[in-house]
Amino acid sequence: MITEPSPSLVNDPADFASRLTAAEDWTGAALEAQQEGLWALTGTEHRILADVVAATNPLHGGHLPPHDDESVYMRLGRIRNWAGVLRLAARAGGWELHPVVGTDPSSLTRPIGMADLLSGIYALAEQGERWQQLMLAIIADLNATARKQPSQQRQDLDQALAEREPCFVEDLATTECFFTGPGSLEDLPLFFY
Repeated sequence: MITEPSPSLVNDPADFASRLTAAEDWTGAALEAQQEGLWALTGTEHRILADVVAATNPLHGGHLPPHDDESVYMRLGRIRNWAGVLRLAARAGGWELHPVVGTDPSSLTRPIGMADLLSGIYALAEQGERWQQLMLAIIADLNATARKQPSQQRQDLDQALAEREPCFVEDLATTECFFTGPGSLEDLPLFFY
């Protein structure tokens, strides 16, 4: 089972694009399999999906993404929470999360199921953990610089993130749209009947 976030602090734009594609493809394939009758969720699977959504409640007050009027801490926290909740959901259901980035769901030789859905979502949720690691490293660097040069004007976190990860703002907004808002994973149980 995938249990630890990737230690890499580098957010390669190609890596993010691959994660987003995997999340969209695997989630779409799971929804399609369910709608075509190839996968009927069990009572346990329905309850676990409902619990996933409850545990990842974005508490955004109904505002549509991107949530750029909020701190980056809040925004990343929402996304990062999905990764931990998905690991717990997989454990609760006895499923194993597996790497899906770079893999086409149509290549499966078995029917798609809950482990595949959770793994697809996890591909993007894990990005939130990577971003949080990056944010914490940047904060540590900013604090160290402030201690060494107290008279120097301190760079704010948003500027430092944009400097280190030029696509961060756009990628974060894209990720928020995947997880929150109408028709997003926030409505996940509604897609499965």
